[in-house]
Amino acid sequence: MSGRTYLGLPAFPEAAAQSTRNATLRGNLRRATHTIRDKRARAVAELDDWQRLRAAGAAIKTRTLRHLDHYLGQAEAAVTAAGGQVHWAADGAEANRIVTELVRATGETEVVKVKSMATQEIGLNDALAGAGITACETDLAELIVQLGDDLPSHILVPAIHRNRSEIRDIFRERMADWGRPAPDGLTDRPAELAEAARLHLREKFLRAKVAVSGANFVVAESGTLVVVESEGNGRMCLTLPETLISVVGIEKVVPTWQDLEVFLQLLPRSSTAERMNPYTSMWTGTTDGDGPRNFHLVLLDNGRTDTLADTVGRQALRCIRCSACLNVCPVYERAGGHAYGSAYPGPIGAILMPQLRGTDSELDASLPFASSLCGACYEVCPVAIDIPEVLVHLRERVVEGGEVVRGGTKVTIRPAKGHAAERAAMRAARWTLDHPGALRTAQRLASRTRRLHPRRLPGPGRAWSDTRAVPEVPAEPFRDWWRRTREESTK
Repeated sequence: MSGRTYLGLPAFPEAAAQSTRNATLRGNLRRATHTIRDKRARAVAELDDWQRLRAAGAAIKTRTLRHLDHYLGQAEAAVTAAGGQVHWAADGAEANRIVTELVRATGETEVVKVKSMATQEIGLNDALAGAGITACETDLAELIVQLGDDLPSHILVPAIHRNRSEIRDIFRERMADWGRPAPDGLTDRPAELAEAARLHLREKFLRAKVAVSGANFVVAESGTLVVVESEGNGRMCLTLPETLISVVGIEKVVPTWQDLEVFLQLLPRSSTAERMNPYTSMWTGTTDGDGPRNFHLVLLDNGRTDTLADTVGRQALRCIRCSACLNVCPVYERAGGHAYGSAYPGPIGAILMPQLRGTDSELDASLPFASSLCGACYEVCPVAIDIPEVLVHLRERVVEGGEVVRGGTKVTIRPAKGHAAERAAMRAARWTLDHPGALRTAQRLASRTRRLHPRRLPGPGRAWSDTRAVPEVPAEPFRDWWRRTREESTK
């Protein structure tokens, strides 16, 4: 069983039109995101130097990305010297092939997994399933998603779209399919649900010979990988199996331990609203008699090098996956994570995925427009990614087309056609603005007929005016008012 995939999902406008009509989903999202963001605001307010920490995190990431080739080489050498093996994957298909071959070499047909956005990005579970290998998610929320044959919809809380009753039903109906039935009389009390998950996972931890993880950070100077989590399941996966395979995006490198210290302050408060992370696991290569005997690091590009070539868009690679931007986004709160059609939903997904995958498809071309540009995402980002700036930049690329670098070669993106009525309106506006006399006449006519203007637009414009007020036209155009008041002041 591999679960659903993001392939073939509809573009954001269509997907959001469906999800916004789901009252249960919107209620689940509203309660969860408001709770998380309120807790985060209190945790951040405790630090007087939060803005300086934020600036430091942004500066470290910017410097690292500028010299990424150097730090990646340093990390590879350090991991190899510590007994690990480094593999380079140009794209998701290559990464999946490498991991599949490594698992096959062990003779095992089951792996346990630490929560990993990178493996979601490349669809690793499906690739393993195609090779007859079962991947068992061990993060509680990821387990809920997997048992429910569902897709994650949040970076931090993948099952945020589910409530307790839904989770109880999933456990009752699906746990037996994965080797252990849910306890009799299981209720929706959080303690009982957590205990059911523990019982389900315990035997998998004890018998697993292979584990797959991602990493939050890779310290280049020592080759140390870092995983932060809140449940302890990650530590079980990172220490008990004989073979550990970590799939990590190349942007996760930080130069030194001193740099890591900054992010270990920024990440917990921005994601889980905790002063420090409950479980921070670090490992460097292999050590006899302690932890896995074999360690493989798969460094994943998958569009990241191409993203680096964009001087505006590259700041998306500073992301440390805290999910703070999702929890304050009014669009995400109403549409939900599945509407974004990728492992990275919300504002960060709207700027990251069109760069990693390109804007050729309708899905990715629509993502930069999935925002109100309110700027709340930028205000909470712990590494100061100017998400609205990148959104506007990508919208320009979609509308105007042009050349971008993809896979080391230049690719021409055709301009988006847009809606016929919108194109006609833009052409009329351009002509009017180029002819001052026509603009003046149109403004005066609009002012003199303003009592006849409808409060709701007819036809295709009705959907727009259903959720916002049509601006009221002033009694006279600004230029007429200016001329009249200047004349009156000189009398």
